[in-house]
Parts: sequence; C-alpha cells; structure tokens
Amino acid sequence: MSLSMATFLANDCLVKYVSESLPGPQLIFIRGLFSSVFLLAAARMTGALRMDSMQGTGTTPLWKDWRLLARSALDAVATMIYLSSLFHLPIGNATAINMATPLVITLIAAVALRERVSRARWLAIVVGFTGVLLVVQPAANAFNAWALLCLSGTLLGAVRDLLTRAIRPNVPTVLITLATAMSTCLLAGLIATQQAWHPVSARQYAMLGVAGAFLSTGYYLLIVSLRAGEMSVVSPFRYTALLFALLVGWAIWGDVPNALAWMGITLLVGAGLYMLRAR
Repeated sequence: MSLSMATFLANDCLVKYVSESLPGPQLIFIRGLFSSVFLLAAARMTGALRMDSMQGTGTTPLWKDWRLLARSALDAVATMIYLSSLFHLPIGNATAINMATPLVITLIAAVALRERVSRARWLAIVVGFTGVLLVVQPAANAFNAWALLCLSGTLLGAVRDLLTRAIRPNVPTVLITLATAMSTCLLAGLIATQQAWHPVSARQYAMLGVAGAFLSTGYYLLIVSLRAGEMSVVSPFRYTALLFALLVGWAIWGDVPNALAWMGITLLVGAGLYMLRAR
C-alpha cells in the first residue's frame, strides 16, 4: 500500500504539470492508453491472457464477471469525479477528503464483511486522520459543492476497494489492473470527444507515458495489498501518500511544513506504526 501511494504520487506530479497545457479528460485518456498498453504487455508476458486465466466461474468468461465489471466501472467514475473536483478545490482540501477512505472502508468492513476491528485500531485510524488534517490544514471557507463531489468520489472509491476483495482469488491481479486502466481510459475518451482536441507535443507524450507506467504500477500494488491484507489494517497506510507529498514538495518546490504539519506527521507515523501492533 505504501509503495502504491509513492507511485501514485509520482503519477500525480507528472499529470499536474501536463494539466497546465492540456484538458483533463484528454490527458487522462492518453495516459490511460499508455497504461493499457503496458498492462497488456505484462499480462501477455505473465501468461494471464491464457484461456484458463480468462475463464470465470463455470462457463462464464471473465469479461462477464459482474464483480470485475462493477469494480472497473466504479474506479473509472471515482477517478473522474476526484480529478474534476481537484481542479476546483485547493489540493489540501481535496487530499483531506480523499484521506477519509480508510475510515469509510473500516466502517464498511466491520459492518458488511464482519472483520474484527478493535478499539485500538479505531483509535489509530482516528489519530491518523487527525494527523492528515493537521498536515493539509484545509480552509473551512473552501468547502463547497465541489467538496461534496469529492466526497462522493471517496465513497465510490471505498466501495471499489471492498469489491476488490470479492473478486475470486484465482483471477490474476494483472487482469484486474488492466480492466481498471481500460475502463478509466474509455470513460475519459468518451468525455474528451465532447471537447476540442488540443495538440500534444512529444514532451507531453513522454511525460504521460511515464505517468502511465507509474499509474499501472500503483494500480497493481494497490490491488495486491487490498486482496492480500486485512482491509482495516492495510487501508490506513494510504496516509503515507502525504508523507511522500511533503518530501516531494520540499525537494522540488522548497516547501517546508509548519509546526502544525510536523505535529500531523508525527501522528501519522505513530498511528501507522501502532497499527502494525494493534489487535
């Protein structure tokens, strides 16, 4: 989960730079094409495209598996909703809302999946989220309709993550990742057709290609962590994304956290380490 957050952050940095000159749906579509090509190659190399791997339950092919289709559709919609809200919200506010995912997942996992969530784990999650708020320090006057849209994307993302656990264990992870990339690419492409197409330079193609590679890796690592680990334990390690963001912000833009942010970092790290021991 921590590695997936790092690769997602690398992807976000590249996409954020390219978004200054290209419309969002267009760049997401191009990035999605690169991701799909990379993942198709990986699926072929690993043998995941063999008929026995593509076969679903009984005689139902994998591409008709409602759980895989539902997860892919939810991911595409959640991604577009989050990015749309991000374009209209301060990044701190959007990040704070999105980091509520572990709380939502833990609640659903406890109620729907009947996973045992101890008081210690609940406390660690709340402390971690408090650290998130101290790091991003969202401005109260910036929460508006776009914030509610961002929250809806977070809720969809939580349901998507839970659906990941419902997919049969014998379905190759790379195929789930490929379905995710292709669904997001398709949705972005449909939206892009309703807008004017901007010319793309070789440099922009190269950056989106690298972003696609990071995104594919992040998707794969995220799905592996969700399928292998206990949801209420794994999900809080999404908070590491903020630690990576702070490091990149300092290294590239010279941003230095203030006192409240350092307090938040301490809470985040402490909650993450405690979660490893909590029962």
